[in-house]
Amino acid sequence: MKLRTVLTATAGVVAGAVVGNRLLERRAGELRKPLPGVERTYRWRGIDVAYTVAGDPTDPDLLLVHGVHAAASANEFAAVFDELAEEYHVVAVDLPGFGRSSRPPLVYSADLYAEFLGEFTAAVLEAPTVVASSLSGSFAAAGVDDDAIERLVLVCPTDETTRFRPWVRTLLRTPVVGTTLFNLLASKLSIRQFLARDGYYDAENVDESEIEYAWRTAHQPGARFAPASFVSGTLDPEIDLETALEGLEVPVTLVWGRDAKVVPLRGGRTLARAAGADLVVVDYAELLPHAEHPEAFLEALEAPRKQES
Repeated sequence: MKLRTVLTATAGVVAGAVVGNRLLERRAGELRKPLPGVERTYRWRGIDVAYTVAGDPTDPDLLLVHGVHAAASANEFAAVFDELAEEYHVVAVDLPGFGRSSRPPLVYSADLYAEFLGEFTAAVLEAPTVVASSLSGSFAAAGVDDDAIERLVLVCPTDETTRFRPWVRTLLRTPVVGTTLFNLLASKLSIRQFLARDGYYDAENVDESEIEYAWRTAHQPGARFAPASFVSGTLDPEIDLETALEGLEVPVTLVWGRDAKVVPLRGGRTLARAAGADLVVVDYAELLPHAEHPEAFLEALEAPRKQES
């Protein structure tokens, strides 16, 4: 094959990828608010961080921190948000690089998210209960000053997600190839498979509106930068979650899906014993018990001393 033919074919593939990526971004459109309530913006180190507020301001503060994956956002708490707002002054944040927050091309790190949560909590809330999901549980444990919070509730928390592969982050950050690969990673099929395999116990409980919102948030400008750090293992914190929880002076409750495969329950039992934390297990649930079984999650939140059955 002549070099000119190879170059022409390559140029055609690249041009096709560029056009396809732009069409997907255009199709996604502007991302709507993830939750009912009032949306506000917190300016942090040049980043506009979006968060949604609901409930009576005189009620106790509650902070909701979503987990981290390719299509993450505060929409993770849609199933429990309204009910929580009846009892709490609720704040649900889109972490930097996700949802309706700014998504600058930073090299995102665990330290960045831990520092953000510490400063955001101190600036926006007053002695809140902090609820954090999966990897964000480690960010909260490391970054939030326990003198500034009332209680910490972690949903299937982890401090280790995948092998450390910084080259994956570099690849996904490239303009054309990286965007194309990320669009495959964040396709509706991939999102549906992730939720059905790891998020939910029963795939029938995955709502199409959840998949649609996740797809739209994963196709906003700059959407690949924060997840690039996640899938490469470079968002895993250097701290040990067990050690971090042991050092806290506030009550800690762990909420675990009994059938979680990514972070099995046996790890939750070990963590609870070592950290002196309460462990509440939700039956027929995996990583997202608050989304699949909102009533059980709300009971867990209201019964901090409830033990595993």
